[in-house]
Amino acid sequence: MNELIRQAQMMQKKMLRTQEEIGKKEVETSVGGGMVTVKATCSGEILSVVIDPAVLEDVEMLQDMVLAAVNEALKKGKDMMQGEMAQITGGMKIPGLF
Repeated sequence: MNELIRQAQMMQKKMLRTQEEIGKKEVETSVGGGMVTVKATCSGEILSVVIDPAVLEDVEMLQDMVLAAVNEALKKGKDMMQGEMAQITGGMKIPGLF
């Protein structure tokens, strides 16, 4: 029983360390053929938004592209985080982990 508890504690420490490390990794995505590019961390922090000046004339389209790029960057980061954590947990779904 003690061995099982020790293993669970080691897995927990490894998961926390991995979450921290992955959270610092950056992902980048662009939409509209590169007209809007968003860079974010895997923990969900938006680092930069780059907009091609050619798209500034159509504000509605620009808003849609920024929204799409931000959502895609956040999805990429979340997917990367989940993939890394699945490697640690062996695919087990642990509620509240991520």
